[in-house]
Amino acid sequence: MSTKFKRLLALLIFISTVGPSASTTTASRAIPPGKQKLDAALKARATRLTGRSRVIIQTAPGASANSVSALIQVAGGASGRALPLIGARVAELPNVALSALAEHPLVAQVSEDRTIVGAMERTAATVGATVVHSELGYDGTGVGVAVIDSGVAPAHDDLGGNGVPRIDRFVDLVNGRQDAYDDYGHGTHVAGIIAGNGYDSGGARAGIAPGASLTVLKVLDEVGHGRISDVIAAFDYVVANKDALNIRVVNVSVATGVYESYLTDPLTVAAQRVVEAGIVVVAAAGNNGRDPSGLVRHGGVTAPGNAPWVLTVGASSHMGTVDRNDDTIASFSSRGPTAIDYAAKPDVVAPGVGIESLSDPDSTLYTTHAQYLLDGTVPTGYRPYLSMSGTSMAAPVVAGTVALMIQANPGLTPNEVKAIIQYTAQVRSWYDPLTRGGGFLNAEGAVRLAQYLRDPSSEVYPDSTGWSKRIIWGNQMIRGGRLSADASAWATDVAWGALETPGGQSVEWGNRCNNWQCDSIGGPWRWGNAFALNVVWGPTCDGADCDGPWTGNVWDTSDEGDTVVWGTTDEGDTVVWGTAEEDTVVWGTSCSDADCEPVIWNGK
Repeated sequence: MSTKFKRLLALLIFISTVGPSASTTTASRAIPPGKQKLDAALKARATRLTGRSRVIIQTAPGASANSVSALIQVAGGASGRALPLIGARVAELPNVALSALAEHPLVAQVSEDRTIVGAMERTAATVGATVVHSELGYDGTGVGVAVIDSGVAPAHDDLGGNGVPRIDRFVDLVNGRQDAYDDYGHGTHVAGIIAGNGYDSGGARAGIAPGASLTVLKVLDEVGHGRISDVIAAFDYVVANKDALNIRVVNVSVATGVYESYLTDPLTVAAQRVVEAGIVVVAAAGNNGRDPSGLVRHGGVTAPGNAPWVLTVGASSHMGTVDRNDDTIASFSSRGPTAIDYAAKPDVVAPGVGIESLSDPDSTLYTTHAQYLLDGTVPTGYRPYLSMSGTSMAAPVVAGTVALMIQANPGLTPNEVKAIIQYTAQVRSWYDPLTRGGGFLNAEGAVRLAQYLRDPSSEVYPDSTGWSKRIIWGNQMIRGGRLSADASAWATDVAWGALETPGGQSVEWGNRCNNWQCDSIGGPWRWGNAFALNVVWGPTCDGADCDGPWTGNVWDTSDEGDTVVWGTTDEGDTVVWGTAEEDTVVWGTSCSDADCEPVIWNGK
């Protein structure tokens, strides 16, 4: 680093001692103890004497926007968009300046502004949404859903063919255009899964919540690429406008890799701010379920779906039928646990194979995926539908279901929504929890339970033998009770997976049960009163008593007897994941002093 640059940084130490200005952000935060201030990718680049990097700088508590901008300027960088939701600013900096900037007291965290990519006839019937429409009368009317994607085709008949436009607002964070458009086509497909009304197909290809209103935020360009700073800016817009547009759900079918803990990643931190504002964030799990040779791969869940406060969706296949009994997990669907934090994910799976939704004739996908275009049942100037697969398609199935749930019970919080979806999901025992999460989405059951929890005294608990009757709270699988409307776990200031509330009380989910008979007005269902299995690292033990086999470093953690996660070496530094049916899996290193080598478990 040049002497001139060192002197300029020393000068800025003076800036950090000046009291905060009127422009001080309230969202800035201190870095969690023990965490590096420079993420792994930037740490490697910081050794280079040439080149520049686009970064997101999260400011320390009390730092003013003016002083951080001055710091960027002195470092030879250029300031970009402010991200007030997380107290951060985008900047482009010389690589040689990264280390010194990260060490500055004005800075809490420096992360790469990573790139992101865009990760119906039988779908609604398979998950039970058609029953919700016809028998329960819910279609998402009055509920706002934000779609963070590549835009939308506003002229598509299915987004306004009955005279009721679905799009409340369009925000272009890529090119700054005012009128709605979608030059890639991914966002239009997602929007149709959520709220298309099926006009061009006689209703056959209607979305999950055809009455919902959409706020569309464009973050992907014409080839499906973008930056996480654009997603964070979209989150910021959603929070700022949630009341005016009644936004209760955000769908994020875009993703990036996991390069740091969800506690520090600016994308996942921003998602937490959205959830704390009372908005459900639904994200695709990613399409990394197989390695290049076709073997099952664990640990491929993408961000922001790796965060516990996000409702993360893997993909299933309805196999071309409306019968749930033949549904399977899509081979591409990402499996947990998550990289770096080893969190249990996904939260649920939903149909994501061969999903028929809206096309945009002016988009890239209309040309590159021409073989998957479909005709409607009314005359149109182009083929109005497109069949696509991916967790990007599964996520909006869940987002639409959430809109139905909130229409049935507007008082639901994000944690309560996730718990209901998992509790009512349908489990197939041959899939482990890190593949299927809570189970296969059951929209009908979720809406019925949401409706009941709105006024528990007026109805009979809508129990069903087909429900999983369990939730995955953090890395613990909890079962043996019924969810209750007033449980402390549903508060917006309680992070999913927390053991205690901010006030220090034990987290509660509902009412305890004895021999599967539940007293709806009984005592709290707490840790210890419910049956809990640790989904990731092993069973819950009480003294010498353990619920489930535990042999050496191999922990069978599924109540169905499937091996979910293989543990660590005696040194505690090796993580090897796999199941008994899989071939060789390498997911860590064994280190002795300074020497490290891969650890292999052959699955035999």
